[in-house]
Amino acid sequence: MFFNSLVLLTLVSSRLYNGRKFAARAKVSMQTLSYRVLLRKEPEGGYTVIVPSLPGCITYGETIEESVAMAREAIALYIESLRAHGEEIPTEEATLEYTITLPAHA
Repeated sequence: MFFNSLVLLTLVSSRLYNGRKFAARAKVSMQTLSYRVLLRKEPEGGYTVIVPSLPGCITYGETIEESVAMAREAIALYIESLRAHGEEIPTEEATLEYTITLPAHA
C-alpha cells in the first residue's frame, strides 16, 4: 500500500541586501512515503488494519476498500501528529520482509 504525501512548500521572505529588497525562495519537492499494512479478516466481519512501522496505528473497515481508505487516513493523522510534536517520521526504507513457515502441530 502506498501513502502519498505531497509536500510542496514555497517560502518567501523579504531581506535587505546592500539597501535593496529581494525575495528569498526555497522549495521542498514532492515526498512519497510508503507503508506496509496488514489486513486481518475478523470473524464478526470486516478487517482490522495494522501499520507495523507506526506503533499503535490500527484501524478497521467493513470492506477491503474501506479498510485501505481508513488506513490512509490513520497514517496521515499519525504523521501529522508526529510533525506537530517535532518527532521523527518512521520510514520502511531499511525494512526487510520475510515469511517464515513452520509445520503445524495438531
